[in-house]
Amino acid sequence: MQTFSLRPAAEVDAATIKRLIHQVGINPLGLYWQNFILAVDEQGRMIGCGQIKKHFDGSHELASIAVTPNWRGRGVAKAIIQDLMSRQNSLLYLTCRSGLVPFYQKFGFEPAEYKELPPYFRRIYHLKGLFERLRLMPAEGIAILVKRGA
Repeated sequence: MQTFSLRPAAEVDAATIKRLIHQVGINPLGLYWQNFILAVDEQGRMIGCGQIKKHFDGSHELASIAVTPNWRGRGVAKAIIQDLMSRQNSLLYLTCRSGLVPFYQKFGFEPAEYKELPPYFRRIYHLKGLFERLRLMPAEGIAILVKRGA
């Protein structure tokens, strides 16, 4: 059985991170390699990534969780998420496809109430509503979740 390890990203990883994010079809904005943790296989190849984004309003977001298709279901995303969460002891938000809510609930995330959202996520909430009305949102929709501090 192949194993993997986690390491902080380096500048040389920036292009590989962007390729994986585009490959899995998630938000390609705010990909700053300095924020990323990578999962790498025994040969040192990146098989997954994730980051904590810091927004202008002071909020933090678990973001860019991506795993190559052939490594899915082997605990890679779980390891990345747990590592990132261990570095964050305040409120942590995330946006995800609605179908992924049960996955993130296993890590203590729960649907966020509008009244508790910081400005960045209030904008996301309003854009989500606009996209839904214009039918530009995938049928599954998106959710905004929060994990309260440790």
